[in-house]
Amino acid sequence: QLQASGGGLVQAGGSLKLSCETSGLTFSRYVIGWFRQAPGNEREFVAGIWSSGATKYRDSVEGRFTITRDNVKNAIYLQMDSLNPEDAGVYYCAASSSKLTVLTIYFKHKYTLWGQGTLVTVSS
Repeated sequence: QLQASGGGLVQAGGSLKLSCETSGLTFSRYVIGWFRQAPGNEREFVAGIWSSGATKYRDSVEGRFTITRDNVKNAIYLQMDSLNPEDAGVYYCAASSSKLTVLTIYFKHKYTLWGQGTLVTVSS
């Protein structure tokens, strides 16, 4: 199970921190990713983190977003800074037990467990 939280309304330039609590899985064996979906758009990869702590970001959030994992709390966090209206959408955390590469980490079909999503709204 994955439970995402922390979404809300923020002004452009502001920050939010999303959390993804996990249960019922061997956390250290999973790659965890954050995806987002804006109305009318495909769900897209935002950031991912391997069990080693290595990370990957989509280009548009590189340097503004930071993904971290807490292997004691079995949780993942996404710190989002300098938000802009293009960052708005429903954010989902997802888990993959596959051996993902720096290319395949982007592929949503590689993730078998999904949280329910949390809404991020950015006002201009």
